[in-house]
Amino acid sequence: MENKEILSQHDSDLEAIKDTIFDYIKEKDIVNLRTLLHELDEVETLFVMNALNRKEKAIAFRLLTKDCALFVFEQLETPLQKELLESFTDEYTREIIEELDPDDRAGLFDEMPASVAKKLLSMLSHEERKITNMLMGYEPETAGRIMTPEFISLRKEMTAEEALNKVRMQAPDKETIYTLYITDTHKKLFGVLSLKELLIANPDAIVNDIMSDSVIKVETFTDQEKAANLLKEHDLLAIPVVDKEERIVGIITYDDAMDILELEATEDIFNQAGLADITSKETNRSEVLIRGSIWAVWKVRLPFLLFTLGFGIAAGFIIGSFEEFLASVAIVAAFMPLIMDLGGSVGTQSTTLFVRGVAMGHIDTKRFWKHLAREAGIGFSIGIIASIITGTISGFWGFFGSGGMWQLGLAVGLAVLITVTLAAVVGFLMPFLLIKLKLDQAAGSAPLITAIKDIVGLTTYFLLALLFLSGFIDGTVCESCYICYYCR
Repeated sequence: MENKEILSQHDSDLEAIKDTIFDYIKEKDIVNLRTLLHELDEVETLFVMNALNRKEKAIAFRLLTKDCALFVFEQLETPLQKELLESFTDEYTREIIEELDPDDRAGLFDEMPASVAKKLLSMLSHEERKITNMLMGYEPETAGRIMTPEFISLRKEMTAEEALNKVRMQAPDKETIYTLYITDTHKKLFGVLSLKELLIANPDAIVNDIMSDSVIKVETFTDQEKAANLLKEHDLLAIPVVDKEERIVGIITYDDAMDILELEATEDIFNQAGLADITSKETNRSEVLIRGSIWAVWKVRLPFLLFTLGFGIAAGFIIGSFEEFLASVAIVAAFMPLIMDLGGSVGTQSTTLFVRGVAMGHIDTKRFWKHLAREAGIGFSIGIIASIITGTISGFWGFFGSGGMWQLGLAVGLAVLITVTLAAVVGFLMPFLLIKLKLDQAAGSAPLITAIKDIVGLTTYFLLALLFLSGFIDGTVCESCYICYYCR
């Protein structure tokens, strides 16, 4: 309870600070506003900045300390970064852009219109412009595009003392110093050395003798998601990026890798919901879906929903064709939602597992059929358990509630088994087939799976119900076997 009270008090304090800042801006009390902002820590400042509108944000941002302003700017979403830059003078804009990490700067320019990016690029110093141009020269969504050139390299013939002196000298300007890379005079990567290993080494030891020549690395054209997964899999602080000649040109740090994985996971979630990419690569998908025009959102959501609607009407025709049977044996209709919902849940699970497995590198598409066979087996085992439970319940229901109609349990149980197994297979197979056809697998999978599962599930259920329960039509029972319509 004490911790909750502290957190609640902290939230209340932040709300009070926010209100005070609003008052200072309204009263144009710049002196007190600057004093208050300088008293806040970086996280508190970020909270307050997110609560301000565009004009208020521009005023408050100019009053922050340089370090705090840079932290806040890097944490803001790209649209908010654009708004701030538009409100700055050219000199202040240059200072902010110049201080950004090269990979963050390249990512920001990539999100901006070409004319704006070109103007901002022209503001940079010769060295920073050269670095940014190098990063932007790589293909989007590759390791080369997200790497940073801010790393420390050591020569393999150095002594540990010489290497440590170089680390001390370059550390203030580098993004990370905990992993050091060993190269020759041509920047060819030979090994890796941790800062800890360097610190405890004998000062006269040669770097070549204490380094590890087992280096996990990626190339500039490696897919960014693959690079991020590799870094995470091996629990690295950074992973080096080399060119075709094995020369190190940059590193991908842990925080950048986590940002990539988070972004990819977010895209998968949007795609899984049928929210396909509705804009060009320069536009953020989630931003358009939330802030875009109704027409832009319609273009993404309506086509697949209309597709599902069409198959839903087809399912309605199937139900209509069994109308007479349902009228005679009404209890059959009670289990239709169960068959459809259970199949839908299993299909969604299978699709989600496939998307996540591919995204995390756990599924090798070259061995897809082995993965599919495993998923089919899992679907069948789940179907067995679900069919026993649903079959038993529906059997007792039919026997005690509908005049001895225990055969209902057979129809429901078998329908559940077939539907669940099919849903698992289709849920796993459909996104793979769409990928092979070069279609948007995530946007199209859910509607297709829903349609196939509903139509096949309902048809199977009705046919099984007709087979086992036709003897109960119009209240009559087959006197030969009490099951089969054809023995009547």
